[in-house]
Amino acid sequence: MMGASQNLLEIVAAAQADAKTAENRIADIFEQTGGQHGSGSQSEELHALTVSLESAAVDIFTLFEARMQHHFRRGPFSRKLKSLLLETGQADLAESVHQYYLAINVLKHGKGASYRELLNAPNALFVVRPADDIPVGEAHDAVGLVDVSVPGFFDGLTTTILEAYHFLENRQVS
Repeated sequence: MMGASQNLLEIVAAAQADAKTAENRIADIFEQTGGQHGSGSQSEELHALTVSLESAAVDIFTLFEARMQHHFRRGPFSRKLKSLLLETGQADLAESVHQYYLAINVLKHGKGASYRELLNAPNALFVVRPADDIPVGEAHDAVGLVDVSVPGFFDGLTTTILEAYHFLENRQVS
């Protein structure tokens, strides 16, 4: 689990390993079922794995924000980080941080301004589903609005976190 004694890099590595295990199991289930949700137990397992990936994504991003907040005096961490990245010519990383920030908001809060912004983003880094596409009974809270089960979502999130971490830790304060 994510303890205070571990540094952020260790926590991200542990989260990546756990996510990889869940992603592999999701891929196995889809392989067994020909890409369908399968039997009741397989469908329940898929749902549980997806929820665990969503929780892990929210946890790791929230922890990243909390551990890195000291780099800014006050105010919204992700917005300040995006602005700083843009000011220093790191536009791609700024966009990645912003999109994952929006995705985490959607995972935490469901449909709202972040969801609408992601849904209309021309170059989304991951799959954002229209709420109409979520099967009835699965649309509780935010499960399924951002597809965290697609290979690459969690890797992209953690890569973005690590790049932003190294940027903040290595920059020279003037």
